[in-house]
Amino acid sequence: MGTQDPGNMGTGVPASEQISCAKEDPQVYCPEETGGTKDVQVTDCKSPEDSRPQKETDCCNPEDSGQLMVSYEGKAMGYQVPPFGWRICLAHEFTEKRKPFQANNVSLSNMIKHIGMGLRYLQWWYRKTQVEKKTPFIDMINSVPLRQIYGCPLGGIGGGTITRGWRGQFCRWQLNPGMYQHRTVIADQFTVCLRREGQTVYQQVLSLERPSVLRSWNWGLCGYFAFYHALYPRAWTVYQLPGQNVTLTCRQITPILPHDYQDSSLPVGVFVWDVENEGDEALDVSIMFSMRNGLGGGDDAPGGLWNEPFCLERSGETVRGLLLHHPTLPNPYTMAVAARVTAATTVTHITAFDPDSTGQQVWQDLLQDGQLDSPTGQSTPTQKGVGIAGAVCVSSKLRPRGQCRLEFSLAWDMPRIMFGAKGQVHYRRYTRFFGQDGDAAPALSHYALCRYTEWEERISAWQSPVLDDRSLPAWYKSALFNELYFLADGGTVWLEVLEDSLPEELGRNMCHLHPTLRDYGRFGYLEGQEYRMYNTYDVHFYASFALIMLWPKLELSLQYDMALATLREDLTRRRYLMSGVMAPVKRRNVIPHDIGDPDDEPWLRVNAYLIHDTADWKDLNLKFVLQVYRDYYLTGDQNFLKDMWPVCLAVMESEMKFDKDHDGLIENGGYADQTYDGWVTTGPSAYCGGLWLAAVAVMVQMAALCGAQDIQDKFSSILSRGQEAYERLLWNGRYYNYDSSSRPQSRSVMSDQCAGQWFLKACGLGEGDTEVFPTQHVVRALQTVFELNVQAFAGGAMGAVNGMQPHGVPDKSSVQSDEVWVGVVYGLAATMIQELLPSGFCLWVIVISSTCWELLEGKDSTASIYPVEVALQRVPS
Repeated sequence: MGTQDPGNMGTGVPASEQISCAKEDPQVYCPEETGGTKDVQVTDCKSPEDSRPQKETDCCNPEDSGQLMVSYEGKAMGYQVPPFGWRICLAHEFTEKRKPFQANNVSLSNMIKHIGMGLRYLQWWYRKTQVEKKTPFIDMINSVPLRQIYGCPLGGIGGGTITRGWRGQFCRWQLNPGMYQHRTVIADQFTVCLRREGQTVYQQVLSLERPSVLRSWNWGLCGYFAFYHALYPRAWTVYQLPGQNVTLTCRQITPILPHDYQDSSLPVGVFVWDVENEGDEALDVSIMFSMRNGLGGGDDAPGGLWNEPFCLERSGETVRGLLLHHPTLPNPYTMAVAARVTAATTVTHITAFDPDSTGQQVWQDLLQDGQLDSPTGQSTPTQKGVGIAGAVCVSSKLRPRGQCRLEFSLAWDMPRIMFGAKGQVHYRRYTRFFGQDGDAAPALSHYALCRYTEWEERISAWQSPVLDDRSLPAWYKSALFNELYFLADGGTVWLEVLEDSLPEELGRNMCHLHPTLRDYGRFGYLEGQEYRMYNTYDVHFYASFALIMLWPKLELSLQYDMALATLREDLTRRRYLMSGVMAPVKRRNVIPHDIGDPDDEPWLRVNAYLIHDTADWKDLNLKFVLQVYRDYYLTGDQNFLKDMWPVCLAVMESEMKFDKDHDGLIENGGYADQTYDGWVTTGPSAYCGGLWLAAVAVMVQMAALCGAQDIQDKFSSILSRGQEAYERLLWNGRYYNYDSSSRPQSRSVMSDQCAGQWFLKACGLGEGDTEVFPTQHVVRALQTVFELNVQAFAGGAMGAVNGMQPHGVPDKSSVQSDEVWVGVVYGLAATMIQELLPSGFCLWVIVISSTCWELLEGKDSTASIYPVEVALQRVPS
């Protein structure tokens, strides 16, 4: 699951850390002073060649997950692990190692076209990194290696996230807003200790790693007897302990709750361990959760980090744990590792140990009696360059053939944040409920451990109608939920909005601007984790269905922010990398490309994107109008529509200048002036022309709703003339030409050519009296796209290529025309469903199933399958 590059799929595990427990001698750890313990047994893990059963594991996803589970040697299926989701054996190794997009992926002809842009980029990159000491919003020089290690992230929306990989490692951190640290922190582990008759018989770190630190710990878990299962916002890891007759099921829970604007904002995660004793002997079981204070990098180097134990009792429920204080500026935080105290459990802790040492003290402490010493008082603040970690342990007795439950939480409290410019202090959404003073970590831990059962009930109620629908394929059920993680892990921020921070002069015509932002806050998420711009509007067009369906108030808040940014201007001149032209950062009455870079000051300074001057882009204004009407259609919020109506009028007025011959149809400018920012478009085009007509049709509807008859008549006239020009200039009998230029590529088949029709149908328009594109033309175009862009590309196994020449060869005229964009493919599939082609349902299954695996195993971008879900909900049964 990790995520935008389809390539985010390499393991990234160094050869020295790749674990193979095959054909090794049994490991027996014999401490010098056991304190009355027996030797700790670690069962030998035989090689798969020697002992693997000749059978196919019954996986959650029979269509494709079998390959990910083929290494699984165990028989345990875990405690209440659901049948649907993404499942992988911890010993699995991906055979395909992916790499980031690099210069050698570009053809010589395209490289020659972009020499000027490349030189300007290098100059800009040098100034940004070496002079300003900033991180570029897109870094083509230092791409993050693609690693196939990521799993479901922890944390709600907008409070930061911590990603636990499918092998159990804590490996990706987004605590500072929008900025990622890809670092596996070795000390962050779960360890199991089993004791029989007062003697420790088994103690194992539940990790496949073999690190150079904490070497006294027992590493190298055999991955052939464990598997990971993701169904976001929950995940399960099942460990069958060889030779112990014990199965551990760790369930990870995050409060991602549709239509919940409180708990969904909380920076917490819960780990519930269900331990099953399948033997005839009673035993004591302990799980230790160790956590480093910080990540062991530059943020920790100044020192001053310290830990302290805490205990919080409320309403008859007690939570004990550790607070890890990390006061490093500009965004200090406190992490809390905690456990729930019950009548059947004992919670102990160790306040501080050195995570860069051998770890002997901690290991022996646990080994001796299955508990930790629980010293009182806080630790001494660390010296410069010295690390500190702590651990919490939960212990319980387990009857023969019995089961017990051990509950942990991980919470982090970073209430006040500053973006990279360090110009303003912002408060995260959760502070509305837990305070802004930085002392909320105990309360967050207590709340999470006492509420997670309710969260799970609500998650099940939300997901069950889809999971129980036998007409939907298993991979679709998995993708629908697993791809939602980016709403939390997309560098997402959800901020409180101070009343005096909103400009009165710009918002005075939007009566519900202030109430919306005051009540629901300000929301921002990145286009991609390595394409660092908030609320990139051209791609939000494809991803926004998830937000409007699940958290509609956040979508409306985002739209209000976009409207405010539209009415502003920033006349500071800068050089654009593609053209080399100097132009203003932002002009009035045009939709910005994005709301800003988290390494600067988003919302205050918009348009971090500087490859093109997007004031001349043809699609942004149109996508705003279409999304405004879509949001009104799905929410019925008339106040929102009235507030947005003047802004829609302003941006459409700006757009009209692109209709230079006044035939009712806009023209593209002979460069890549739309979301396909590397694909040149000249004159009337299928994509922008279709979006234009759809937006004009929506303006007709909004004018009627707002009682503006003269405006309704104006746009009705434009629509009539534009429809005639669109059909005359672009329809060729099989599909709509890419554009109307004389270039050979003008006849390319664009997979996204029906985007306007897709949005119209999603808004309840586009047929009957509101038909814009002739139905028979739409159907024929979709059939052509399926035949050429899907079936004739990569054997029909990779979804729809963006551009295909009519004779069945991919359009290689640009670096983007021969790519597959997942969000576009989902929009195409939704359009196929909406148009009810004779084989419509069969087609969308083929189109999506050949694409979604890329997101399940690693694309960090805004793409979401929710457009398909919206389309399915509107199809008669």
